[in-house]
Amino acid sequence: MNPWTAAAPAAADGPAAASPSVLDAAAVGGTFWNELHDAAGHLRPAWQRFVAAVPEMAATPAARAELDRRVAQVAQQLHRDGVTHNVFGDGGSGATSARPWSLELLPHLIEAHDWSVVEAGIAQRAALLEAMLADLHGPKRLLHEGLLPPALLWRHPGWLRPLLGPEAGSVPAGGQRLFIVAFDLGRDAAGRWCVLAQRTQAPSGPGYVLHNRLVISRQFPEAFRELRVQHIASSYRALLTSVEQRATALTAGGSGTPRIVLLTPGPYSETYFEHAYLARYLGLPLAEGGDLTVRGEQLFLMTVEGLERVHGVLRRVDDDWCDPLELRPDSALGVPGLLQAVRCGNVVMANALGSAFLETPALNGFLPAIARRLLGQELALPALPSWWCGEAAAWADVRGRLAGVPGRRERGAAGGSVASVGSEFADFVVRSTYPSGVRTSRVVAADTAAIEADPEAFTLQARLALSHAPTWGANAVRLRPAVVRVYAIADAAGRWHVLPGGMTRVAGRNPEDGRESISMQRGGASIDTWVLTEGAVDTFSMLASKLTVDDLALRRRPVASRTGENLFWLGRYTERTEQLVRLARVVLALTDAASDPSDDGDAGTAQLRALSEIAVRTGLAPAGVPGLDRSPHHFERAVLAAIGDANAAGGACGIAFDLRALEQASMALRERLSGEHWGLIRQMREAFAEGTRAAPGHELPSRARVLAALDALALHLAAVTGAQTDRMTRDHGWRLLTVGRLIERLIGLATRWQCFLGAQALGHAAGVELLLDLADSLITFRARYQRHEDLLPLTELLVLDSTNPRSLAGVLRRLRTELGKLPEPAGAGAARPLSAWLPASGAGLTLEDLRGLTETEVAARLQALASELANAAAALANEVGERYFNLAHGEDRRV
Repeated sequence: MNPWTAAAPAAADGPAAASPSVLDAAAVGGTFWNELHDAAGHLRPAWQRFVAAVPEMAATPAARAELDRRVAQVAQQLHRDGVTHNVFGDGGSGATSARPWSLELLPHLIEAHDWSVVEAGIAQRAALLEAMLADLHGPKRLLHEGLLPPALLWRHPGWLRPLLGPEAGSVPAGGQRLFIVAFDLGRDAAGRWCVLAQRTQAPSGPGYVLHNRLVISRQFPEAFRELRVQHIASSYRALLTSVEQRATALTAGGSGTPRIVLLTPGPYSETYFEHAYLARYLGLPLAEGGDLTVRGEQLFLMTVEGLERVHGVLRRVDDDWCDPLELRPDSALGVPGLLQAVRCGNVVMANALGSAFLETPALNGFLPAIARRLLGQELALPALPSWWCGEAAAWADVRGRLAGVPGRRERGAAGGSVASVGSEFADFVVRSTYPSGVRTSRVVAADTAAIEADPEAFTLQARLALSHAPTWGANAVRLRPAVVRVYAIADAAGRWHVLPGGMTRVAGRNPEDGRESISMQRGGASIDTWVLTEGAVDTFSMLASKLTVDDLALRRRPVASRTGENLFWLGRYTERTEQLVRLARVVLALTDAASDPSDDGDAGTAQLRALSEIAVRTGLAPAGVPGLDRSPHHFERAVLAAIGDANAAGGACGIAFDLRALEQASMALRERLSGEHWGLIRQMREAFAEGTRAAPGHELPSRARVLAALDALALHLAAVTGAQTDRMTRDHGWRLLTVGRLIERLIGLATRWQCFLGAQALGHAAGVELLLDLADSLITFRARYQRHEDLLPLTELLVLDSTNPRSLAGVLRRLRTELGKLPEPAGAGAARPLSAWLPASGAGLTLEDLRGLTETEVAARLQALASELANAAAALANEVGERYFNLAHGEDRRV
């Protein structure tokens, strides 16, 4: 039976909805399959039920306004959760920007009888791909019997020859190669499903599917319940269980609890949000290539407590980036030696390396015969008709039809674009058989001569007139071309199940060129996909019913070295930004007074000189600018120019620069920080950037505008500090964050003492008050010493008082406490304790040491102490990095 001439399943009969709805206004007709209306213009049965369950779908102005309000709610929720999709610039610039994730309000409804067709066909195709890998890594019957042209294997860069060495067995660790496979589906004008593409390396989207479901099901809870939408949690549990059970054999004794990690390219990946979201949902450590190392042909996670064996990897890094030693030498995303660990069967990879060649469109024409050979079955779901030009008969068949085939500028159904009109396959596209510079095949501009020169490199593929799904926006319903991505997941027994849902993408306007595209990179949008069931709704939860003692121990996630380093710098940048905000407010408030030469005389000059030096040393002002004591106007302009410069173009790493660094550190910690914490950091950067933007026609922002932005930023920073202090688990990661903050505070306090003492600015009340203000200790000083503004009480409060969190002794006391709770990394041996880098007790100075000294002698002792502590803090920061973030230091490894 030809699947393209077989009739589609008949839609359930039923009258149109009893009352008008806002969906009735959608266009009816066209040469595509309408997901909303049938040929008579009536709502399809599923949509009739949806309208009946949602009163807001009535055809009234109030209902339209309510739907618009829900669209805004969805956008707000996505922004609040920080759901983004990183977009890479064209032209080889390498620039990336975080584009907000686009999610439509209305779900895509798939009825049970439709889904049964998809489910059976996708499970069969996933089993076929697994069988192909098993054959090609084993007996290679497909090649020997001529069912698969060797060129599709040997020329494809995704066929990894390093995995074919003598150490590589025919069966990978765990016995399974594919754990999750994605298929892009479309529907033709008769409603029949068709496979457009398949993704086997590291299929993207499961995290977005999960978040889409969370957001949209809350917008229509009654419809979600009444339509009996199938839940999706059990599919994620099946994936995790499948990897865990296969990795168990690699644990000590073959019965322990395996360590599984989710491998991500990092924060600049297109889909980094979903990596972090999925890792948190599955309870897995999120690891970058730099977090892992191979020792003795085994894979390890580098943690602040030492190396921890990794038994399984759920990877989101494409094949050729996984091992710079044997694959792409320019890759900074992989793990040197990973292929050797894989060849030796010491780690379960989900998915296995070497599956990328299965993504080529040239395979489509050969899969029916391969299915008959390996499965003894006919394929239940057809794929887009494809002609591999490397096969002489296929090229001869389509050569005459090549005229007028669109090139790269018009994107095909699988890669983007609006539907064609006319026949089922209105035209063709030319696609590359082998990827070049991109992860998958792409539409290319090629004429007959180019194909004749290298026919194996090209595949002709029919372009499908895609079905249209309803979307809501701007107070109206609109039908847009749609592609559905579904996921097949292998369970622990190797049986394939299809996640009852998926990610539907609809065409949107590309903001760069104005054309419509389904690609999320080029303006497409996503839709939550609801699969309706006639049976019981799965109520499975990811929360296991019972945990063992071993499970409890494993649930305490290790703090990876990279995570610890990012937390360390998160603390340092938070503290650094707080100090700069307080300094900037003081400096800008004093610029008017500094312009008055009669104000305070020598005393005023000394304190202005001290402030200028601190501002330059901390990055608030660029080096070389005349100080406040010499040219207040120029100094103020330099500060205003640097304060909002996130790129440090003027040479000063000021507040905007630190805020961007703070946000980048938090982006790398998405799986550990709460949504509120991460949102606060992003919000304060955005608000400060807006607050320090110059008014139209002005070169610099006004001082009043910047001071208002600084006041708002100070409140935001107080909230971030509260989140770090009171809303984070006191594990080793939090201690590293705290140590980072305290080291930065110690450096800042020591720097202020050095500058004020060096400028002799503490011999006057104004200088003492300024230093107290910068140390946030003015109220305490006034309450304790009233107007005694001399050096000795200042020393007691800001140096010796261990109860003051802004004194040197207070910072040192807390530092010793937190350093003492950090673990000793494995192999550290008799390393010098971290606390040994600091004075043994107090601040290294006591009141008795100062008894009988003149004020000049006290100043000299304090100057020496400040210099000693600044150097000790810098050395301590380096030692923390060497001990916890650079575990490969001093190690010779053979891979």
